[in-house]
Amino acid sequence: MSPFSRAVVAVCSALLPMLVLAGCAGNVGGTGQPESDDTRFVAGDGKVQIFEPGERKPAPVVEGRTLEGGQTSMAEGKVTVINFWASWCAPCRAEGPTLKDVAARTKSTGVDFLGINFKDQQAAATAYDTQLAPGYPSIHDQAGKVLLGFSGTVPPAAIPSTLIIDKEGRIAARALGAVKYQALLDAVTKVSSESR
Repeated sequence: MSPFSRAVVAVCSALLPMLVLAGCAGNVGGTGQPESDDTRFVAGDGKVQIFEPGERKPAPVVEGRTLEGGQTSMAEGKVTVINFWASWCAPCRAEGPTLKDVAARTKSTGVDFLGINFKDQQAAATAYDTQLAPGYPSIHDQAGKVLLGFSGTVPPAAIPSTLIIDKEGRIAARALGAVKYQALLDAVTKVSSESR
């Protein structure tokens, strides 16, 4: 590689994280909620949108290798909260304690939480996950395959994003952007109290 090529690679490598971080914290068009097919790194306003049972779409299969190296998948017949995050995303870090607390508070009611670590280096993701100790596993989705399975519901690059899957495996609620404690707790409680 020529000295000029190495310089170009070095500059691009230095700028990429800044561009991604800037995009992670921004909004699209001023509406606060990006379109479901948006492919830029975007963030919403964190509001939880609950879908009526007749409007809910089936969730795709969610499975993969965890940050710890094991295998995990979304349990059937249980309410599951899925959170898409990355260690380099400031809003993801800001909402981490909220997710941890709501997960602990709702665990006794049979609610599962599952993280999807998206477009992240495993070492950085594992270090952050170890520091936060959320009490639930995260799938390391470097390639974004799990997120793309939800592309009709969650923009492929909208992080953080949180989905609530009902007992029938349907997408019952979503939040694009850093979710607030009470809003998430209320939505999880509502969905988990539904009968099958």
